Amino acid sequence: MDFERLTFSIHQTNDFLLKNAVKAVNVNITLRNWLIGFYIVEFEQKGSDRAKYGTKLLENLAKNISIKGLSAPELSRCRQFYNTYPQILATVTQKFKTLVPTHFIEDFVHKSILGIASQELDNNIISQSTTDQSQNEHLHQLLSSSSYSHLVELIKIEDSTKRRFYELLILKTQPSVKELKRQIDTLTFERVGLSGNYEKSFDKIIKKITPQQTNDLVKSHYFFEFLNIEQPHLIEESALEQALIQNLKQFITELGNGFCFEARQKRILIGDEYYFIDLVFYHRILKCHILIELKTEIAKHEHIGQLKTYLNYYKKNIQEVNDNPPVGILLVTNQNKALVEYAIADSDLDIFVSKYQLQLPDKVELETFINNELKNR
Repeated sequence: MDFERLTFSIHQTNDFLLKNAVKAVNVNITLRNWLIGFYIVEFEQKGSDRAKYGTKLLENLAKNISIKGLSAPELSRCRQFYNTYPQILATVTQKFKTLVPTHFIEDFVHKSILGIASQELDNNIISQSTTDQSQNEHLHQLLSSSSYSHLVELIKIEDSTKRRFYELLILKTQPSVKELKRQIDTLTFERVGLSGNYEKSFDKIIKKITPQQTNDLVKSHYFFEFLNIEQPHLIEESALEQALIQNLKQFITELGNGFCFEARQKRILIGDEYYFIDLVFYHRILKCHILIELKTEIAKHEHIGQLKTYLNYYKKNIQEVNDNPPVGILLVTNQNKALVEYAIADSDLDIFVSKYQLQLPDKVELETFINNELKNR
């Protein structure tokens, strides 16, 4: 071993063991909060003096335990965590089972809700249950690969199918908490449900986080349900554009990472006539302008021709030396894929035609996919 090797070995060992320490802390915090939620629910249901505290239980409890970070709202989250994931009992090791009343475990097993196995993982998580091995397998992977902060975002989701989808997303992509929130806010669940090709859609999710090429920054479907438009079939283009600008933060979140707003109704002079581009953005990652045209109808040939004109103008007159060529996105109520294919076939411009919806789609088609994916992990 030389000095360089010695230095490398110390760094490698330090990084590895620190990561393990952080992981162990995360797992133990998660289990602590689950147990706290369990204790609270047990007290609310069976406590001998529960009537004495009533609606002030959590405030009194926070005051009396006086543990940093366990305020009344946090205790409420612990209770919600337990109610959302009661099956976590199946992940508690023999060591932690001493913190759970024996009669409660026996009742759980007797009712065939869950089983308790003794095989341990990382001294905190066990790998099997007697009733649903595949479900508990994915659960212990979830607990060992995510933080309690991830789970806090999950318990906010009331629909169980939708929540299991984001559990699967965590297992497949290991997102940060911020990225998980962004995926939830931008309706990834509903978007994948419309894709028809779930595996391909998951691959695209990873690329959307940090786009590497223009194909990565455009989505096939955009959802503008945050506009709360009551009669979407009657909306006019100017009203839709105005609504999007008024909800610019949500709109940019929906567009994706890297979009920076530049202008609305950008005026350009071509020959002796002025034209107006609906929305102009600059993409800070791909270093290019994004021109967006909104249409409250199905895609037509003239829409694509109009966008081509604007892109060519930007390419010749606006694009800087260090910029990449501009990208055009035509947002329509229906894509008319055959027409789009022919309209852009001979173009050297980056033109994309995407469908937007003002209301959310049905989620039923995702259920089988999610269950199969979790079962096959």
